[in-house]
Amino acid sequence: MSLQRRLLIYLLLCAPVVWGVALVASADRARLEVNELFDTEIIRLARQVQATLVGVSNPGQPMASTPPGGEADLRDLAIAVWNAEGRLLLVDREGVNLPRQPDASGFVDMPLDGDTWRVYYLQSPRGEWLVAAGQRVHEREELVLNLLGSQLLPWLLVLPVLLVAMAWAVRKALAPVRALTAELQGRGPDDLRPVPASHAPVELQPMVGAMNGLFERIGATLARERRFMADAAHELRTPLAVLRAQWDVLQRATDDTERRRAEARLSAGMDRMDRLVTQMLALARLEATDRLPQAAPVDWAPIVEQAMSDVLPLAERRRIDLGCDWPPEGEAPFTLQGDAGLLAVLLRNLLDNAVRYAPEGSAVTLRFGSSGLAVENDGEPLPAAELAQLGERFRRVDGQAESGSGLGVSIVQRIAALHGLTLRYGARSDGRGVVAELSST
Repeated sequence: MSLQRRLLIYLLLCAPVVWGVALVASADRARLEVNELFDTEIIRLARQVQATLVGVSNPGQPMASTPPGGEADLRDLAIAVWNAEGRLLLVDREGVNLPRQPDASGFVDMPLDGDTWRVYYLQSPRGEWLVAAGQRVHEREELVLNLLGSQLLPWLLVLPVLLVAMAWAVRKALAPVRALTAELQGRGPDDLRPVPASHAPVELQPMVGAMNGLFERIGATLARERRFMADAAHELRTPLAVLRAQWDVLQRATDDTERRRAEARLSAGMDRMDRLVTQMLALARLEATDRLPQAAPVDWAPIVEQAMSDVLPLAERRRIDLGCDWPPEGEAPFTLQGDAGLLAVLLRNLLDNAVRYAPEGSAVTLRFGSSGLAVENDGEPLPAAELAQLGERFRRVDGQAESGSGLGVSIVQRIAALHGLTLRYGARSDGRGVVAELSST
């Protein structure tokens, strides 16, 4: 159900209910006002009769006759006076007998001749007579109904107009929503421009802001995917060509020595291809998220053990001595909330790069401090220009004999950013070697 239809249904249901409640409240208030008015008139009438009792003659006779077809309020009024002995001294008309109640004082509601009457009893100061003035309650109810009827008809006539006006107001109020819908429906699949929020109502601005944020994230994701596809197409072209060439050499080999040499080169090319694809997929997964999949207090010991185990075959081949310097006993490595799996990938890439580009027969050391860690080797210090370009995708330092994809530093930088860490490269304090330092920002 649309928002407009839902609002119209609510208004069409609530408006008559509120109108009916107002009508009931108005009827109750009108009845109260009418009762106060007539009660005041009855009291005034009784006091006027009491004031004129001294000059009354012919007790027991009506004060005045009621003409046929007279006013309804006269037919519904009655007055009676009794003396102290209970003898009827005065009655305003025949056929209406207000009952004498010697102890009554004030208003009394009572049934009389099949109708309900409201009678006011007034005692004289010395008790020589009792005055009673009464009115039929029906007269009051009739007046209340006439008053409500005079108001009810205009309200009934105005109610449809009110409902139409509310329907128009709802449709007018929801016009910005329809305009936003039309604007979004008219866009192409690649149109991720922010939606202007300046003309949107205050209630829609948070939603428009959230949509613009979503468009921005989608745009960034699409840009990463396009960049990944372009990088993959560019970087895979060379190793595929090399593999095809090695395969052709292997097919044309005429002796075992040439065949074994071609097989070794083909195997090395396949290893490089496998590493390249693995690194590219890892980087793509990391760039597709803005937050850690899961975060928990990091236990560095198993992470270091796993990373060094992964790098150990390469270190043994190049006769590199792998070492880890932990903080002094009693001091824990720097504390961190993070993802153990991603941190293992980070350490493996740092160690792999350090081992791969260290001189053969040298050492690579992982050092832990109170606020970070560092991986260092004994290689030649990198020039400032090379340090500035570290982290660029598919870029490797010139003159390296070891194969690589040029993505390891990019992967480390992305994992470090997800953990709030900063990666810096430089030389050791003695000016030798290359140090990759991770520290809290």
